[in-house]
Amino acid sequence: MTSTPLLALQALGTILLAVVNLVLWYNERRRYYLTWTAAWMLYSVRLACISVFLELRSTPWLFAHQLATGATALLLLVAALQFDQGAVSRRQGLGLAAVAVLWLAGSLVGVGNFALGGLTAAIALSAVTMLTGWVFWRHRRRSPSVSSAVLAATFVLWGLHHLDYPLLRPLGSGLVYGVFADMTLIAVTAAATLFLVLGERREALARRTAQLEQLTRLLLRTQEEERGRIARELHDEAGQILSAAKIALDLEGQAESAGLVERALHQIRQLSHRLRPSELDDLGLLPALRNLVEDFSRRARIRAHLRLPEQLAACPGQVEVAVYRVVQEALTNVARHAGAREVEVSLHPENGRLRLTIRDDGAGASAPPTPHLGLLGIRERISALAGTLEIVTDDRSGFRLDAVIPLSGGGDAA
Repeated sequence: MTSTPLLALQALGTILLAVVNLVLWYNERRRYYLTWTAAWMLYSVRLACISVFLELRSTPWLFAHQLATGATALLLLVAALQFDQGAVSRRQGLGLAAVAVLWLAGSLVGVGNFALGGLTAAIALSAVTMLTGWVFWRHRRRSPSVSSAVLAATFVLWGLHHLDYPLLRPLGSGLVYGVFADMTLIAVTAAATLFLVLGERREALARRTAQLEQLTRLLLRTQEEERGRIARELHDEAGQILSAAKIALDLEGQAESAGLVERALHQIRQLSHRLRPSELDDLGLLPALRNLVEDFSRRARIRAHLRLPEQLAACPGQVEVAVYRVVQEALTNVARHAGAREVEVSLHPENGRLRLTIRDDGAGASAPPTPHLGLLGIRERISALAGTLEIVTDDRSGFRLDAVIPLSGGGDAA
């Protein structure tokens, strides 16, 4: 079998691998993708040079093959260092430059003495390749993954494979074995590299998600604290000032002005109550829910049914606030969007959890509800407490919200 088809197939695989890394670099601008692209393109150049040499037996092509081989090995090592530590240090750069000079010297020796040049090139190539494997093994120790271990083992095997050039493949002999071994190692390297990169991205996404969840809990707690502060200021300061003004106007006989102040005072009390209901702090969750649902039914003119247990064991404060806010937001959503005539709110403890269900007989929809700020806020509150949320809406059964919240409070959200 001639060398050209085998080497052409191997070159095609490395070019495709280079293209994949180039696309990844274009999308993410990670430096090691660009280095891997250059390495695999040079590998295909290396294959082209050895193909021409085997056909023409022209020494310059062998020299070009040696240079491309060394450059490929060094670039693979550089890419591994960039991936592992972000960049190549100055000391590492000087070491790589020294290896490149030695490689060039060995390639020049190989032009005149193929046996000596091939031996020195094989040893140097093996050393650089196994060093690349060591870099991935070091990365595995800091960030354990199967892909890192596979890459480390693959580059070590590849380094050992380079040592058989002077013995099994001098001047192009043993071609089928060499190409098969190289293609297998390239395929394993490509797959393990992609899995490693995807794994790193998945871990980064998980870290980012955890940070966002922590930020959400902090924002919810801060929001609740700020609501409480504003409610207290409205009730204690603005409310008292308006009450004093109303008394003064009543004493002066200005009934119309006193009536306007009374209306303003009533609105401030309502606003204060919506920001932070006093019943929630003074009487607990069940009375606060009764008052909320009764007030909703009166204002929205929608029949509301509330099903609560006679008693409820003490709940963490963040759980009580979350349940109250979910009911408040869900009822607001019913009043604004559902076109419902009836709504039912039920809350029941079960196995260390609270199950909250809210359903209405509104028009519903044939598709899942469109996310908006209210529903997103409900979802975030439930998620922050390690609970589960299911929202169903259709033309026949209207809207139904089913939330399950651990009584342990599973988070630090307010």
